[in-house]
Amino acid sequence: MARFLRPLIRGTTYTRLLHLWVPMLIVSVWMFIMPSRPWLPALFLIPLALIPAVRHGEGVQARLLLTPGEEEESGISVGPSVTWGDRFRTVVWLEARMVLGWGAGVASVWLPVLAVVLVQLPFGHVPDDVPLLSDADPHWAYALLAPLPLIALYGVVVGLGELVTAIARRLLGPSAAERLAALEERTERLLERTRIARELHDSIGHALTVAVVQAGAARAAGDPEFTDRALGAIEDTGRAALEDLERVLGVLRESERPASSRPTLAEADRLLESARTSGAKVDAEVTGPIKEVPGPVSREGYRILQESLTNVLRHAGSVPVRVRIGVEDQALSLEVRNPLTAEIAGPGRGSGLRGIRERAALLGGLARTGPDEGDWQVHVELPLR
Repeated sequence: MARFLRPLIRGTTYTRLLHLWVPMLIVSVWMFIMPSRPWLPALFLIPLALIPAVRHGEGVQARLLLTPGEEEESGISVGPSVTWGDRFRTVVWLEARMVLGWGAGVASVWLPVLAVVLVQLPFGHVPDDVPLLSDADPHWAYALLAPLPLIALYGVVVGLGELVTAIARRLLGPSAAERLAALEERTERLLERTRIARELHDSIGHALTVAVVQAGAARAAGDPEFTDRALGAIEDTGRAALEDLERVLGVLRESERPASSRPTLAEADRLLESARTSGAKVDAEVTGPIKEVPGPVSREGYRILQESLTNVLRHAGSVPVRVRIGVEDQALSLEVRNPLTAEIAGPGRGSGLRGIRERAALLGGLARTGPDEGDWQVHVELPLR
């Protein structure tokens, strides 16, 4: 019994009823203007629904009134119509909302009236405007039937509320383009979180380990000269860790931006020019429709190129760098080569190289890093599908 009555104490039940009533307010006004043609508002909704902003307004209303408290997980989009499919679904939604609103309006008015009439009948109050009861004889048994219209009203309100919510999720739910954008956003967040966790673990963890080991060794040695060297090492390590921390915090600040606003390989010239300004002699070649590369792949390709050029400047300095970016056979290939120097870490070492391999793996691609024919090579293949 308690489960049956639970919707009565839920605010959602009443906000959904309010959502159903809103179209009836318009119809009620129209009935005063032209009662002979009550169907005209339904025709007027068709061109209205084709306006892109109408879908946005309907989505906002549906989220607030049909799924209060769970707006982000409601499955209802608040974006404007982008395609004709979105517009046609909006047309069907507005028509369905009007029909369900009409049913809710009629039920919420006449069922309580019927309950009151059934209570009055035993006392001789026979109504003239209720067809089924206008010829009824007063009898006490009618009072026993009074709860039935209220129970029916309860079922109509709860049932229509659930029905209109299900229809809203179907007709106002995200389109294929919106689902793709949401998927890209989630992919971008996962990639950025993985990168942040990796960089914090590598840079800050390494700095703290060095500081602890150096401080312990200095205290055990009891040698002022050794202590000075240890303090200097701790200072240098701490300064480098602070720089890394600032860089990671910059990534955090950037992750708050929409994924679609972050740089892609179409903006690779900015990275190449920055490397040239830093002294590197960059020979770049870009082939294929680079602007048609899917968003997640293009953004990760940009980050991989950025990390590759940063490693060159950090470990090799002002050396010739050859960059090749190509789009062909449903794959993106990216290669960065520079002369091999003694300062470059061996293959498999360094958080930057590991990050490149992890980014490629998350997108189903492959990355090779290491010496190759006298050069240091970063070669990445990323599938476009």
